[in-house]
Amino acid sequence: MIKKIILLALVVIAAAAFLYFDVASYLTLEQLKNQQAALQLYRADHPVLMAVAYAIVYIVVTALSLPGAALLTLTGGAVFGVLVGTLLAVVSASIGASLAFLIARYVLGEWVQKKFADRIEPVNQGIEQDGATYLFTLRLVPVVPFFVINVVMGLTKLPVFTFFWVSLVGMLAGTAVYANAGTQLAKLDSLSGILSPALIGSFVLLGLFPLITKKLVAFVKSRNASAAE
Repeated sequence: MIKKIILLALVVIAAAAFLYFDVASYLTLEQLKNQQAALQLYRADHPVLMAVAYAIVYIVVTALSLPGAALLTLTGGAVFGVLVGTLLAVVSASIGASLAFLIARYVLGEWVQKKFADRIEPVNQGIEQDGATYLFTLRLVPVVPFFVINVVMGLTKLPVFTFFWVSLVGMLAGTAVYANAGTQLAKLDSLSGILSPALIGSFVLLGLFPLITKKLVAFVKSRNASAAE
């Protein structure tokens, strides 16, 4: 219990420091435009150090469920280019999400599993059978907030490695879109125009496809079994 309290206190302190030093004011589109040339110059002189610093900031922001992930992805594209920016962002986001997942599991997971044992058992069974598919759909369909997925999945029995790799694959397309937008930073007036309705619709269809396919296969199998009888 003491370890959980210490961990929770550290998370609260880190989040409070983020707010106290007003870090969010630096994570704006205008600031990124103003600093783009300086960041690119620093990356040219210190590529490894810049990549490590970028990854650490991204991991901390996502692990603590702080705002700014979308802008950091833009930064990756603006500073490192589409390919490297996408890879750095998606790996960092997946690591940060996995840390948030583990924090939620360590602090609340055991209590939730015991307190709501009867009600959560069907959820555990569903996650065991289709957890990866549901997670993939949630990562692609931009409806449920990023941090909510991390926390809620952490309260289930989904394996952390499954959470990591499915999150990475599921976020790859959206990350690439934002990183590509980052390479055209001067043309951007806001973040809202990056994901068009058509693009969102494509992500929704792509996210639902594995789920629908699995349901159809199960339906066909049940019909064939009934016909055989």
